[in-house]
Amino acid sequence: MGDQDDDFELKLGRIGDRRARPVAPYVKRVLRESEKAGGYRSGQRHRFSGARIGQGRAQGTIAAIRRRAPGARRVIIKARIVRMKGPDLGAARAHLRYVQRDGVTREGEPGTLYDAGHDRADGKAFLERSSDDRHQFRFIVSAEDGAGLADLKPFVRDLMRQMEQDLGTKLDWVAADHFNTGQPHTHIVLRGKDERGADLVIARDYIGHGMRARASDLVTRELGPETELERVRKLEREVAQERFTRLDRAILRDATGDAISLSAKPERDPRRQTLRIGRLRMLERLGLASEMRAGLWRISPDLASTLRRMGERGDIIKTMHRELRSAGLDRANADHSIFDAADPRARLAGSIVAEGFSDELQERRYLIIDGIDGRTHYVETGVRSAHDEPLLRNMIVEVDARAREPRDVDRTIAEIAARHGGVYSAGLHRATDPRASDEYVATHVRRLEALRRERHVERRGDGSWRVGNDYLDRAARFEATNRSRMPVQIRVLSWQAIDALPSTLGATWLDRELVGRKQRTPQPFGFGASVEEALDRRRRWLIAEGLARIEQHRTVYARNLLDVLRRRELAKFGAEMAQEIGVGYAQAKTGDEVRGTYRRSLTLASGRFAVIERAHDFTLVPWRPVLERAKGQTVVGIVGGEGVSWSIGRKRGLGR
Repeated sequence: MGDQDDDFELKLGRIGDRRARPVAPYVKRVLRESEKAGGYRSGQRHRFSGARIGQGRAQGTIAAIRRRAPGARRVIIKARIVRMKGPDLGAARAHLRYVQRDGVTREGEPGTLYDAGHDRADGKAFLERSSDDRHQFRFIVSAEDGAGLADLKPFVRDLMRQMEQDLGTKLDWVAADHFNTGQPHTHIVLRGKDERGADLVIARDYIGHGMRARASDLVTRELGPETELERVRKLEREVAQERFTRLDRAILRDATGDAISLSAKPERDPRRQTLRIGRLRMLERLGLASEMRAGLWRISPDLASTLRRMGERGDIIKTMHRELRSAGLDRANADHSIFDAADPRARLAGSIVAEGFSDELQERRYLIIDGIDGRTHYVETGVRSAHDEPLLRNMIVEVDARAREPRDVDRTIAEIAARHGGVYSAGLHRATDPRASDEYVATHVRRLEALRRERHVERRGDGSWRVGNDYLDRAARFEATNRSRMPVQIRVLSWQAIDALPSTLGATWLDRELVGRKQRTPQPFGFGASVEEALDRRRRWLIAEGLARIEQHRTVYARNLLDVLRRRELAKFGAEMAQEIGVGYAQAKTGDEVRGTYRRSLTLASGRFAVIERAHDFTLVPWRPVLERAKGQTVVGIVGGEGVSWSIGRKRGLGR
């Protein structure tokens, strides 16, 4: 052919020619056909959700409206977008430490980060590249048949390459494979920048549907299509499960109102019809379905929510059994309890058996506690920050449901502010209540500082606070936010295990229990039996040390027993440290000003203490978490009855 055969001439018709036959736009025709296929609902046609804004929107939209291909293997993908907080990468660093924690590989070894080209990726370098990112994507990818994949790395790399094609940019990511649960899965951390340095915005439809469809295609290609026999066997395992299953979803889909007729909508496959009948019989035993007549069943309106709750409880009980076995505790006959943080009166004391993640993506944690009431408890602790006290096995703690109402300090602040046009200050507080101590006033200032960080109040240039006339409502919202993130409050009673306490020098938790007015009553089994025995041994030890005596069949303890034990322990460890570091030890007394350099914390039987180094000596004073931000710096504090009111140099008080 000659060159002229390849030429063509484009002829444009008249724009907006109303005489032409009206033809529905292509998009409308696609949506209409999709609606016929059941993948699109006309009632949502004009509803804007933002789901298709961002890169990958075309692939996401297609995946959202298409049906799952026959034989496609299922993949679950959980996604979270985390907003980065400037140069402080503490949360991102903690997340990478978590995905690399011990015992997550098939061999029980720590996890290893990898990326597109290396089996060992540099997490520190990845964080440095992320320092200016506005946000970060975190994914958990779990293939239903992932156990059949010898190595998850090729699958993950293929998935990320496919995402790069769909999103039209190179991606910077690291990942770690976990095999520590019954379902192998991969944690992927993706930077929120594209290859040009612009913010990476991924369409919600792509995250919700497109990514999962790509992953499903890859697994299906690797393992082959799921056979009908495999599918039926998976459904057979669901018949007797006490959780919400695919069989339940199908029953609800075919139900009319609260009833389903097996004859009106029978399964085409007789085996599936048999499985459906078997599932209905199981639901009948659970009280969630009843047969009105042959082939016609009434379904509980709470079927889905009830089964989901049952599934969650079943998972919790399995977790408790696994953790108890791992700790070597025989609690097969013990009563297992789930701590109810919604009950404001809920309270629990016991020894920590284990800590883990109840939601890996949201980084919500749980504790398994061997209680003094003889029961083992599962406690949802929520999201813990990197600055929170580490919780270790065998520590003895007390757990309370977080307050649901504003605190007493909030009511005091609101009362003072109401008298002064919505303004609070330390000076106004002292003028209102001349008997208020400096430490008492400082607790109110610290409370306002906590609310200020969440933008509920405003600190003015003169040191006063603009709290407004609706301060109590703001405080209630602040508590509600805290309760959703951290539903419980945890207080450490003893950093040492119960076995070490009976003969320990120092004011131990056992001593506080013995002299306390509101003594707990341990039950004579489980951890409660251990506490009962330890209390008896501690009582005999105190008598031998001359700190207690028997009078008329009851034990009388020395006056100021806790102070005496605390001073003895501090004097002993202070003398040992003085020899170690070559400077003298000076004991701090109530009312003393402590000025020096904070070096480190020291955990003793009497609690945690801060090592404050001065020019010619050092002292030990009660430690507070806020000191960790001042390590190596000069701090100033006043020793009070219950702790120390700290400040750094001449700056604003740090608080107790």
